[in-house]
Order: sequence, then structure tokens, then C-alpha cells
Amino acid sequence: MKSINELIKEINELKSELHNKDFLLTWEQSPEELERVLKTAQVLKAMRQENIATNVFKNGLGISLFRDNSTRTRFSYASAINMLGLAQQDLDEGKSQIAHGETVRETANMISFCADAIGIRDDMYLGAGNAYMREVGEALDEGVKEGVLPNRPALVNLQCDIDHPTQSMADLAWLEEHFGDLKKLKGKKIAMTWAYSPSYGKPLSVPQGIIGLMTRFGMDVTLAHPEGYDLIPEVVEQARQNAEASGGSFTQVASMEEAFKDADIVYPKSWAPYQVMERRTELLRANDHDGLKALEQECLAQNANHKDWHCTEEMMKHTKDGEALYMHCLPADITGVSCKEGEVEESVFEKYRIATYKEASWKPYVIAAMIMNRKYQEPGAVLQQLLDEYEKRVK
Repeated sequence: MKSINELIKEINELKSELHNKDFLLTWEQSPEELERVLKTAQVLKAMRQENIATNVFKNGLGISLFRDNSTRTRFSYASAINMLGLAQQDLDEGKSQIAHGETVRETANMISFCADAIGIRDDMYLGAGNAYMREVGEALDEGVKEGVLPNRPALVNLQCDIDHPTQSMADLAWLEEHFGDLKKLKGKKIAMTWAYSPSYGKPLSVPQGIIGLMTRFGMDVTLAHPEGYDLIPEVVEQARQNAEASGGSFTQVASMEEAFKDADIVYPKSWAPYQVMERRTELLRANDHDGLKALEQECLAQNANHKDWHCTEEMMKHTKDGEALYMHCLPADITGVSCKEGEVEESVFEKYRIATYKEASWKPYVIAAMIMNRKYQEPGAVLQQLLDEYEKRVK
């Protein structure tokens, strides 16, 4: 394990323009920038473990806007901004003037007078979530340019319709920890597969985030899903380009068995078909409750045709030495526990349960690292100052 000083030195050596852009899609960032976020997260985690205070801000707000339910990401964001010294303020749209027609441009500026970070989850409408975040970002840029805001808040994508960068980066941090080094991931096979779920409408952003990120680091990424459960075509094409650039590979297969064959890592996770999410978005916008109910029944029936897409002990035997690392963003649909039939067999999940908790534990540090790299051109220098001052978090 590298020391904090070694990590800070490596952070300082990595080229980055993250201080000039928001972290909205992982494939918009260079490999060096992604690595710098990972190393910043590692330093923050190490400092926390050594009881060193990491509150780089003495005051200020971290605004959160969640347009969908969340446990891990909601509390990870709260942990991240608190770790950095910010107070959290949740934007409840039902209690704001947004319901009365306030524009995105106006809202973005009104909530940001003393804000240093804004985290947004907006994954319900295909084609809208990431676009909304960019609109907020443009409004913040205008606010700073025109002297309305004293500084530019860091804008972090806490999950949108396209990507879930805080999740995939936490997953990557966990893989680096598990295998010992980022370079050791090159050539490792990760199987991102659809899995049966008794629910519908699960976002596309997790599988898209995985194929969009892991292909950046020379991994052999295999995507598998039943016919008709396609991801957004542009993201799939992006994954192909990423693999070609990194020296890895990106393959699509038609069965879980084939995807699991000799895999080092498996990520069985349900999602709704791309075409279904398009229809769902249209129905949501039209407030067509009957149409939504009919679509749900149609999709549940479609899902039920693929119950064999199930991560069982027998399925895990296809993996490398039968011991591939199981991953999940949580909560998993566990057969016999959280549902009658689901994504993963109880015995498999229980074997890797603590591993999935460790996977999730990286998210607060990753979010904090994204904020630091947006707010500071030289985050390594800021971390070094905290280390030199060595103020105890718990005195």
C-alpha cells in the first residue's frame, strides 16, 4: 500500500483540466484525470483512517437534488461534503418556486450564493437528466461571469440517464484495491450482464457506466443481455472506441454463461431495455398513468421470459477458477431474501456481501475527490497542507 505522501506526489504529476469542467460523464475525462480522482479518493480515505481532518472548507453549502430514490448515493454525497467541511442543503422541488415556473437558469443561481458543490441525481427521463445537468452548469458559468456568484460550485453527476460516474468510479477504486494496482486490471475480464428482476424501469446508467469506464483501462469488457435489452447505442459505440484506444477489448454476447466464461469479475444487474425507457419517458411526460401501468405489465412479462439469467453457484463455476469477484451497485434482488426470484442466488450474494459493502464504501471518497479536483487546480497541494497541519478529526 502506497503512503499518503507517495499518493500526493503522484497526484501532482498527473495532468488535469478537471478544475475547468464538471464531472458529468467518465468518458469526457482523460485517463490521467480519472486516475487523479482515484488517487485523491485514496488520500482522503487514508487520512480519515488516520484521524486527520479533511475539512478544506471552513463554511459553505453542498446542495443536493435527488429526483429519484436513493440510499447509498444520497448518504455518500452527504458524507463527502461533510468530510470536506460543507453543510448539506437538500433542494426539495415541491417546496421551492420551481413548481411555480421558476427557470433552471434562475434556480441554479439562487441556490448557489454560498454553495461550493451541487450534486444532482436525475435518471428518470431518457434524454433529459444529463441535459438538465449541463443546463445547470451553463447557468452557473453565467452567474460567475456576471458577478452574481462569488465562485463556481462543483457540479457532480450523482446518476443520470446516461452514466452513473460516482458509482462506476467507486467500482473502479474497489477493483484497484482488490487487485492491488490499477495496472493489474489490464487484461482482466469483467462481465457486465443483465440479470432477471421482478421489477421494471431500472436505469441504464449503471451498465453503461461500467462499459464506458472499464474499457478505459485495458480491461476485457463483455456485455451480455437477452435480445431486446439494448443499451443506448451511442454509449455502446463509445465503449468500443475506448477499448480500442486502451488496448483492451469490448465484446457483446447473447448469454450469461458465455459472458461469465473465464471472467475475473462479474456484474449481473437488471436494467430496462433502451426502447422501453424511451416509451416510459414519453408516458411519464404525458402523465399517462394507464399507459405506464400497461407498459409495466408488458415489461414484467418480458422479464419473466429470462429467469435463467440468474447468478447462481452453478453459473459462477463458468468464471475463472470458479472464483470471479461478484460486484453489484446495491440493492441487489436476492432470490429468497428480497424477492422470490431475482438477480442473484442468496448463497452467492452472501459469499460476496462484505465485498459489495467495501465496493460501496468508496463512493463518499470518490465524490469528495471529484469536488476537490473541480474546486482546486492543485488538489495535491491542498492535501499536503492538511497533512502538514495534522489537525485531528476526533480530538
